[in-house]
Amino acid sequence: MRRRRAAVAAGFCASFLLGSVLNVLFAPGSEPPRPGQSPGPSPAPGPGRRGGRGELARQIRARYEEVQRYSRGGPGPGAGRPERRRLMDLAPGGPGLQRPRPPRARPLPDGAPGWPPAPGPGSPGPGPRLGCAALRNVSGAQYLGSGYTKAVYRVRLPGGAAVALKAVDFSGHDLGSCVREFGARRGCYRLAAHKLLKEMVLLERLRHPNVLQLYGYCYQDSEDIPDTLTTITELGAPVEMIQLLQTSWEDRFRICLSLGRLLHHLAHSPLGSVTLLDFRPRQFVLVDGELKVTDLDDARVEETPCTGNADCILEFPARNFTLPCSAQGWCEAMNEKRNLYNAYRFFFTYLLPHSAPPSLRPLLDSIVNATEYQRLPDSTIPQEDYRCWPSYHHGGCLLSVFNLAEAVDICENHAQCQAFVVTNQTTWTGRQLVFFKTGWSHVVPDPSKTTYVRASG
Repeated sequence: MRRRRAAVAAGFCASFLLGSVLNVLFAPGSEPPRPGQSPGPSPAPGPGRRGGRGELARQIRARYEEVQRYSRGGPGPGAGRPERRRLMDLAPGGPGLQRPRPPRARPLPDGAPGWPPAPGPGSPGPGPRLGCAALRNVSGAQYLGSGYTKAVYRVRLPGGAAVALKAVDFSGHDLGSCVREFGARRGCYRLAAHKLLKEMVLLERLRHPNVLQLYGYCYQDSEDIPDTLTTITELGAPVEMIQLLQTSWEDRFRICLSLGRLLHHLAHSPLGSVTLLDFRPRQFVLVDGELKVTDLDDARVEETPCTGNADCILEFPARNFTLPCSAQGWCEAMNEKRNLYNAYRFFFTYLLPHSAPPSLRPLLDSIVNATEYQRLPDSTIPQEDYRCWPSYHHGGCLLSVFNLAEAVDICENHAQCQAFVVTNQTTWTGRQLVFFKTGWSHVVPDPSKTTYVRASG
């Protein structure tokens, strides 16, 4: 009897958790756009709200037009005349899958793009898609986390496969700040849902082994609110830099190689050169040891317009780059340069040098130096000190570091740092002592030290 009661109680708790997750995913009180649907007018904000109805409508229209550009632009995967339909209306084509019906020729209102797009000539078709039917009997629902706009959940499909579900976070900063400003919850949801829709389109258009796979999506009618959007994607493990530093160098090299392939793909994608405005490790996941980008709602395709080189300054916390302005009025390779530098800042500098095989260290030094610092062996900078805390030297900035990557990271985070000098002295724990400098106007020989200076942009 006790075992039976315990089993019933456990089943009740599991059902409650699953129901809570699905209620969040398909919560009422919002109306996102369908991929082929014009955003239309937004509800008027309440009295006393800033901005007003016109400003909210303008923002929704801007995001809608951005999604249109990415849906139609370029000859890449999924290009061609789109078909307007909802996955929840598709006939089932196997366990847990829905297979699309043949495209039906019919005009699209106002030239709005539909989804999923019909395959273009020579490009792979979308194949079977997961839809709403696959979400009706999921199990093991687990909240994974949330960001500025979206919440992510892990669920297990009836066939046993685990996938990730993404939906607008109703408690998130993006939706909450919009509602506080405009007082229009439904319109604000529509604004936030366009970011999820943009990511869905880009996951499809930028298909690549190092881009997270889009399995499908669902427009779920919830009570009197139609079409609450949820995307279904490949499930990956979050990137934890501390854990990665404890793995073998070969595994870390594989991750860097994955990132290098992704950088090349983004620079030569079917949509043009794509830049990731947020390149932090939390925008990526690991799937079977391969690094994959998962967050694309902050990606940008267009290069920066310019009238001169002064408009093409690429700014980072510790240094800036000036790029040429082309005759066509675009900053040359700014998207690619931003991705490359951010990949160095957040990944290469940590993962490549640490515990590298001795035979490869000269090559890795060349890679690190080509991206950021110039190595000056057997030299030091006697002056140009600044104070920092905690320092081993009262008149300068002398800190202990684990390796060269940590020294670079410290210099990157000190606004006044323009160079650093690696000494042959260590602390009692074996950490190396490094002087950080404001410049390198006077470099002198010293066989016991190595100086690293910022390469010119």
